[in-house]
Amino acid sequence: MSYIIFFVFSIIFSLLINGLFLKFARTLGSKNDPNTDEVRWSSTTKPAFGGISFYIIFLMSFATYAIMFAHKGEIDTSFFGVLIAASIGFLVGLADDAYNTKPILKFIGQFSCAVVLILSGNYINLFENDLLNYGISFLWIVGMMNSINMLDNMDGITTSVSIGTLSTALFVLILTNQLNALYFWVILGTIGSLVGFLYYNWNPSKMYMGDTGSQFLGVVLAAVGIHFFWNGYHFNDPSNSWAKFLTPLLVFLPSLIDTTTVTINRLSKGTSPFVGGRDHTTHHLSFLGLKDRLVAIFFLTLTFVCGALALYLNYIIKEWSNLTLISTIGGMLLVFGGLFGITKRKNQ
Repeated sequence: MSYIIFFVFSIIFSLLINGLFLKFARTLGSKNDPNTDEVRWSSTTKPAFGGISFYIIFLMSFATYAIMFAHKGEIDTSFFGVLIAASIGFLVGLADDAYNTKPILKFIGQFSCAVVLILSGNYINLFENDLLNYGISFLWIVGMMNSINMLDNMDGITTSVSIGTLSTALFVLILTNQLNALYFWVILGTIGSLVGFLYYNWNPSKMYMGDTGSQFLGVVLAAVGIHFFWNGYHFNDPSNSWAKFLTPLLVFLPSLIDTTTVTINRLSKGTSPFVGGRDHTTHHLSFLGLKDRLVAIFFLTLTFVCGALALYLNYIIKEWSNLTLISTIGGMLLVFGGLFGITKRKNQ
């Protein structure tokens, strides 16, 4: 009952705080400024408050856990690295929303987030050589922060995908009976904040999450990916090395496909992958005739299907046969090929 109450409270608090922001500060962090060269899907200027509510409820979740459970045992010190890195990501995004900072400053902030996570023990343990582990962790963290930022290109997309991905991690904790873990409360609160924000971010949206939200979520999702999907308990068997590599790719497949597709297409045209545009997989689904709401539902459904499959493979059957391995890779390539293929179609 305490979990349900806390989750409902997180949703209500998110609804209230975003509603207050929307009422009293309609221009803070507004997107689609005509004085910039950024190209966005919507033609309407809207305030970007979502990230502020995410961060407040994230801190509230941590404080709630500390009050309720800290006396029963020590808090995992590695989580303080997540807390610091998420705070840096939040501030970097807030500065970008407020002052439209240069890309190099955003990269320095992302670099700092990666360094903090790695130094605090939140890194991918895939190789015997720690330098290789640090390298792939750096790429994962910075890549995820940029991926989530790039995915925030249409109403409800990043919010929906983040809810699906975090829900997968929450089910990992449920399946492993870790309901009193710090991560459970933080993830539960963050999902609540996203659900509340989705009310304002669903098409037609009243507000965006902004870089404040996407940079914060990028750090949190990168850390969750490392903790639950790169370094899961069920990967102690060296024979599961392929499972260890494919599982995070499967869980984060929707955002990774969009980022990879946009990067390939833009580089092939000689343009920067980091400049906004209307060439994402989400946009091309819209060009096919899907309404924006249906595109968001498609990505939400795809995220939940990928998460459910990852849970089934790693926590139900627990063994990756050659057939399972081939089928998983084939399915991922099929989804990528389908979404990548529609971006090569001439828009009508």
